Amino acid sequence: MSNGRSCSAGACQTGLRAESSWVAVAMETGRWQQPPVCPPSSSLLLSSPPPLTEQREQRFRCCCRCHPQMMRRYKMAVTRLVSCLVLCSSLGQIPSSVGVTLRTTDKIVWANEFEPIELTCLIESISTNNPRIEWKKIKNGVPSYVYFQNKISGDLEHRAQLREPANIMIFNTTRSDTAEYRCEVAAIDDQRDFDEILISLAVRVKPVVPRCSIPESVTVGTTTELRCLENEGFPAPLYRWFHNNEELPQDPKNSPKFVNSSYTINPDTGGLKFRRVRKEDAGEYYCQAKNDAGHAQCPPQTMEVYDVDILGIFLKCFGAVIVFFCVTASICHYLRRGCFHKKGHNDNNYNWPAQRDGVDYGDADEGHFRHKSSFII
Repeated sequence: MSNGRSCSAGACQTGLRAESSWVAVAMETGRWQQPPVCPPSSSLLLSSPPPLTEQREQRFRCCCRCHPQMMRRYKMAVTRLVSCLVLCSSLGQIPSSVGVTLRTTDKIVWANEFEPIELTCLIESISTNNPRIEWKKIKNGVPSYVYFQNKISGDLEHRAQLREPANIMIFNTTRSDTAEYRCEVAAIDDQRDFDEILISLAVRVKPVVPRCSIPESVTVGTTTELRCLENEGFPAPLYRWFHNNEELPQDPKNSPKFVNSSYTINPDTGGLKFRRVRKEDAGEYYCQAKNDAGHAQCPPQTMEVYDVDILGIFLKCFGAVIVFFCVTASICHYLRRGCFHKKGHNDNNYNWPAQRDGVDYGDADEGHFRHKSSFII
């Protein structure tokens, strides 16, 4: 072989490593580049050392001349690369450099009402210089544009701004902004020219002052319930009750101070129910509604607890019995005197005149006199 000094065994081994490196880069990036071919001339060494890339290329050419089997290995590697690209294309997993690819930092975003929030739409790879970017808001299954033709529109007009590369910044979120948002990017110069990503935004709303229902007074030993209700907060708030500015524990058995209490608290509905009221339960009560956005509470109200007045109850019952007997005796007395009997004419107290012999007066039901016997004038 001519010019054996330029195609030494070490140079061929270096060319083998260069081939492996080229194949690895091609497999990783997905870019097709025509590999160097063996030059017609056998003189490959230069008088001065070439740059690193040019040196690798010359070594690769040297191996092409020195070892024809290297070409067979190269062809096999190229065949594997093409097969891999075809398989990835059929599965929809084209390398990132071939098509536009999007990602986001958070697919589920929470924000407090009246505070700013940014929805991220990051472009990981793209070849088109000026891609078309659109944002849509999807609420109750109905889409509407919020960024279209390079300007903010719809519900976010004058309240949002597009930031590079495709993020959208909402300056003043409201509860109506709770929806799904879809970022769409179209790149006509890429092999995969379209990609989209869906982001869910939920706006937390601080509770308003709840409505509290607290009885003014109750009796010892009776059952009573205190109520608390709030309808504006999102997510739905949890309720807590306070007695004389001290929070009531959910389970009174866990607190030595309230171990003898008989109340139960429902944190979801806001109900505070006493099975048997004690004297110690008297005092000021107020309710607090709280969620992740904040809390609110109703003004304190006083509930008084009274003992059972046994003597008063006995006197009232005794007085009621006396009044009942007096009324009954009066009615019986008037009935005996006949004050309630009405006198009038009826068939029973009417006396018919005496009938003489020989005269037939007829039946009483006939209503007129009928002469039957004859007499002499």
